[in-house]
Amino acid sequence: MLQNSRIALRARRDSDVPVLQSELYDDVATRSRADSRPWRPISPDGAGSPYAVVAPDDEAACFSVVDAASGELAGEALLWGIDTHNRLAHLGLSLRPAFRGRGLSRDVVRLLCRYGFTVRGLHRLQLETLTDNLPMIRTATGAGFVLEGTLRRSAWVSGAFADEVVLGLLAEDWSEEPDDRTA
Repeated sequence: MLQNSRIALRARRDSDVPVLQSELYDDVATRSRADSRPWRPISPDGAGSPYAVVAPDDEAACFSVVDAASGELAGEALLWGIDTHNRLAHLGLSLRPAFRGRGLSRDVVRLLCRYGFTVRGLHRLQLETLTDNLPMIRTATGAGFVLEGTLRRSAWVSGAFADEVVLGLLAEDWSEEPDDRTA
């Protein structure tokens, strides 16, 4: 488990799946803005759930985010598209509605960076988000990510194309904060 004083990243548990499915995936409007794949109705107890517990995979590292104070499931975080040859990965996260607006996303991003750079030995982390997702852009830039460009009309969101931004962080530009090292 990776943790700091506010959150922990741990392996996904079967008991997490229905909560994540209900509060993150079944929120069609939010999920449609966060995923490049079209939303479809999926049973939370089926293997098709994006939150299903699966065997370890070299191309993805999926975590459950836990609030350190309460021990309550706060959301999900992942590195995906892990490319061991080029030593890069994409970063993603989603918090349950009750945990949004508390500044926890920055902690999640910093711990994902710690995992990617110090545990996995990656050279580059990147994230893509819609240009109007200002909280995620602020979170990423606050953690050291640099805005690298705009992908014009690259995302199909609720019946229209939207612009996305690409943000990147290189290992040599990342600095671990003292609170990131608690465990």
